[in-house]
Amino acid sequence: MPSRPTLRRQMLRRKPLHTFTTDADRAGGLRRTVGPFQLTMIGIGATIGTGIFFALGSAVPEAGPAVIVSFAVAAAAAALTALCYAELASAVPVSGSSYSYAYATLGEFAAWAVGWCLLLEYAVSGAAIAVSWGQYLNDLTLRLFDFRMPEAISSPPGAGGVINLPGVVLVGLCCLLLVRGAKESALVNTVMVLVKLGILALFIVVGATGFDAGNLQPFAPLGIAGVSTAAATVFFAFIGLDAVSTAGEEVRNPGRTLPVAIIGALLVVTTLYILVAVVGVGAQPWTAFEGQEAGLSAILGDITGARWPALLLSAGAVLSIVSVTLVVLYGQSRILYTMGRDGMLPSAFRRVSPRSGTPVFTTLLTGGFVALLAAVFPLDLLADLTSMGTLAAFTVVSVGVLILRRTAPGLDRGFRVPGYPVVPILSVLACGYLIYELPLDTYLLFGGWLMLALAVYLIYSRKNSRLQTAPDTTRDRSRV
Repeated sequence: MPSRPTLRRQMLRRKPLHTFTTDADRAGGLRRTVGPFQLTMIGIGATIGTGIFFALGSAVPEAGPAVIVSFAVAAAAAALTALCYAELASAVPVSGSSYSYAYATLGEFAAWAVGWCLLLEYAVSGAAIAVSWGQYLNDLTLRLFDFRMPEAISSPPGAGGVINLPGVVLVGLCCLLLVRGAKESALVNTVMVLVKLGILALFIVVGATGFDAGNLQPFAPLGIAGVSTAAATVFFAFIGLDAVSTAGEEVRNPGRTLPVAIIGALLVVTTLYILVAVVGVGAQPWTAFEGQEAGLSAILGDITGARWPALLLSAGAVLSIVSVTLVVLYGQSRILYTMGRDGMLPSAFRRVSPRSGTPVFTTLLTGGFVALLAAVFPLDLLADLTSMGTLAAFTVVSVGVLILRRTAPGLDRGFRVPGYPVVPILSVLACGYLIYELPLDTYLLFGGWLMLALAVYLIYSRKNSRLQTAPDTTRDRSRV
């Protein structure tokens, strides 16, 4: 009988690249039904909403008008990482995103830890968005019917309420759509993203008429420290880049489509973020953002003095934020599906419905967890936790490019990072800097989450991994 691998070998074993494509193409897997335009819309849909419809209210009090620079800093860090994502996505076009990339480059435990970071990133982001959606829904009902839901059922504990019921309903509806199928979900998402882009264009055009340069003074009232803190806070708004790569097994011609969608989504999102930030802080004093709910709608109402622009923006926000929740739930369910297929989670996570071609159990479990977070956790804490998970995953992707270039130099890559190795190294440094700027309580919660990950790995995952009975993949480090 072969000797049992040591804990060290278990933690360092890597999944061979050829097994990724074998797993992806085997019968009973996910269906390739998503094209390049729809995939780009998934990236935009997962991103715009978190950073604009909510993050200004949280980030402007931290940086003042210099939040414009904060968005630019976060976008620069995201751009460096996006190039790294594009290369790995073209070389390893499978579900699982940076979890799969880490499994191919850093080893099993690193992949497991990254997977847990991604679960935190997606679940907490989805919950934060659901909380924000409830704010805009309340704003819409107030403008239409002069009615607001009671705080007890529309806000989580710590924010004046008992339970955030609208967030729970939103997550439930998105789960039902995802269970129907990836193609149907992508189509609905595309429609909602187009509505969202139109609404933000309306805000930029109308909001610019109320621009007052005096509102930009003082530009950085809280100094460089405030700009850095806000950049770390809004970084979670770029989660859409990772969401694109979770669709690797449901995309036609993934080697070409994935890089195009990642870079295209980044360009659109960054442009809109900065334009909306400039118009927003120019239209009202930066101190007015503190505690302001449905901020973009309120700004339009103050500028025009009319009901229809603010009413239209609130209605558009209610509809378009649905797309963010939809894609976040989609991304998390695909990561759990991939981890289940690798044996890191129980077999129920890898089951795919023969009717819809979707992991129904995984989707419903994901929705239940996100709904619970949305119901009881306050918004600001959720945002910082999402940033931590996102930055950790982005760092691993950048390191993965460096490793894979050395271990598999001849691997077919549909896209190569320009300026290698400078760009991946800068990406690691930028992510590390933003992690450093996060508050202490975020570190403590994140550390507790990783300790839980270690416990589950030691008790279950290392013993049930599909690599447990596979040949040792850690000896030959000349190839992956």
